[in-house]
Amino acid sequence: MPVPGYQEFMLPILKIAGDGQEHTVAEVVETLAQKMEISEDDRDALLPSGKQTRLHNRVGWAITYLRKSLLLEKVARGRFRIAPRGLEVLKQNPANIDDAFLSQFEEFLAFKVKGAKGSWETRKSDDRGSIDNSDITPDERLDEAYKELRETLADDLLERVRSCSHKFFEHLVVDLLKAMGYGGTEAARAQVVGRSGDGGIDGVIPEDRLGLDMVYVQAKQWENSVGPDEIRKFVGSLGEQKAHKGVFITSGSFTSGARQAAERANAKVVLIDGEQLAELMIDHGVGVADHKSYIVKKLDSDYFEGV
Repeated sequence: MPVPGYQEFMLPILKIAGDGQEHTVAEVVETLAQKMEISEDDRDALLPSGKQTRLHNRVGWAITYLRKSLLLEKVARGRFRIAPRGLEVLKQNPANIDDAFLSQFEEFLAFKVKGAKGSWETRKSDDRGSIDNSDITPDERLDEAYKELRETLADDLLERVRSCSHKFFEHLVVDLLKAMGYGGTEAARAQVVGRSGDGGIDGVIPEDRLGLDMVYVQAKQWENSVGPDEIRKFVGSLGEQKAHKGVFITSGSFTSGARQAAERANAKVVLIDGEQLAELMIDHGVGVADHKSYIVKKLDSDYFEGV
């Protein structure tokens, strides 16, 4: 049989994971191919990009949606297992699991419509009708697909950043600032200085190629929120260095009190949380690699002018 759509893989994947053991994506792809009697030719059929098989791509997206719905949980790169919510769903013995089924979960809707304005309570009824909206133009479908791929990458990237060592995280932050253009020709002077007794400064980098001013960096590899006390300590460290500019970067988030503390500081303090960190890493090519690219052409009206 040909490769089914990704939604047709959801229930079989959850049943496979129902044994409570860890599974790999490659293992599940092979198991599904055998159970569904997918032909060798269809198993090997590639996407138009030629980078991945259609089978692996669709199984991978089915796993992603199940994980975003908290039915599965990721335990390592390419490895997952069933989550408590997944066990509860299996006990219900559903006849099918698809996007419409997953739309009952707030986490799935939040992922599918990430960035939409309004609270969950005010938008959930509209979101259910927009999960599979085919009444959009090809340009809109392409834009939405790009957005979804980028958001998935950002989520995976942030998860990986949070699992790395603190020392690596400090170097990552300095690498990002260099990639963003700080330092200029003096980028080699950018350095990680974090150590015992550093006064809360993890890195320092010239603001421009002339090195007229220095930017001091604090890097907190946290999953939780950074509060105002941490910001005040950082501002105090800037004062000890007679510095006027600082960047506080965390893999977690900032409380409203922390943001207020930064605004009231007598130095210029920029706060970058985990979500913004992931976006900046993608934009400036830090920790990511090009996968594929598309050039979308349009009619050149000027060429036909006067015809």
